[in-house]
Amino acid sequence: MFSSRLKNLVPYVPGEQPQDRKYIKLNTNENPYPPTPRIGQFLNRFDAERLRLYPDPLFLSLREKIAGRYGITKDQVFVGNGSDEVLAFSFYAFFDSEKGNLLFPEFTYSFYPVYCDLFDISYTKVPLAHDFNIDIAKIMDAGKSCGAIFPNPNAPTGMLLPLEHIKSLLAGYDENNVVLVDEAYIDFGGESAVSLIDQYKNLIVVRTLSKSMSLAGIRIGFAMGNPGLIQALFAVKDSFNSYPANVLSQEIAQIAFSDADYYNAVVEKIINTRTVLSKELKQIGWDVLPSSANFVFARKTGFKGKEIYLKLKERGILVRHFSTPGIDEFVRITIGTDQDTTVLVKEMQSCF
Repeated sequence: MFSSRLKNLVPYVPGEQPQDRKYIKLNTNENPYPPTPRIGQFLNRFDAERLRLYPDPLFLSLREKIAGRYGITKDQVFVGNGSDEVLAFSFYAFFDSEKGNLLFPEFTYSFYPVYCDLFDISYTKVPLAHDFNIDIAKIMDAGKSCGAIFPNPNAPTGMLLPLEHIKSLLAGYDENNVVLVDEAYIDFGGESAVSLIDQYKNLIVVRTLSKSMSLAGIRIGFAMGNPGLIQALFAVKDSFNSYPANVLSQEIAQIAFSDADYYNAVVEKIINTRTVLSKELKQIGWDVLPSSANFVFARKTGFKGKEIYLKLKERGILVRHFSTPGIDEFVRITIGTDQDTTVLVKEMQSCF
């Protein structure tokens, strides 16, 4: 009844969304602040008659808006139904085991091996440095490959790879193999690699509106790169679903890109809260990796990560635990509001 592909597939497990009680939800890296008020104003006046028509399959207005924000052209922009879909299309379009294994960090976004299994792509997990940083030298020394992918900042560690390290990788990498930089969290403390796409034709940068723009619910992601790479993504999209992003999502995304001042203020609040949380956790004996994302990765000597997760859940606080050996003593904690942080630190101080 089922294909061999399905039988062997181990799917990605998303962060839990429990309904049994009200939680302080710090487990899925959602933004604790609402999107720009302009979006609510738009929804209040939206003409529902428009929903009988198909959305723009080329995302022309939204691509122009994104291009204007990043100083590129619309033919360097692709839009999809969330960055997960954009990543999936990228795996299909750019990575081929006949050329070698796909390279990505040993500890990273857990969807990457799922996509590899789905599209029959062989891969190599490249060890991190001893301090949990991505090690560019190890990627370059990993042998024959069909490409490389990594988040920056990395997930779940939150650690940032400086732009000059990415330039070093691209300068020494086979220009026929794509390097994909997944920048879901870049707005919280890093310099985007989008400035390099004119210089390196094999670079693709993937972004999302789910994190810094508080729009996880509309499922919009996008990629920026050489026009040839963008055309390849459109070819995959149109072979799968010509209309992956609906009318409302496309227009809401355009509004979000028009209110940079609001979102800059939101990001600044999250960065400030991250600084406070990291400091307070260290003061009560936690190890906290330096984060440039909207979360921190932390552990407490003498306690297992799963134990920390379960104790906090009992007290109405959700964090994320990964059972992967090597990082299983950590928990990933999304940055919430200042009030969330106060409650969290109080509970952690009393429990651990």
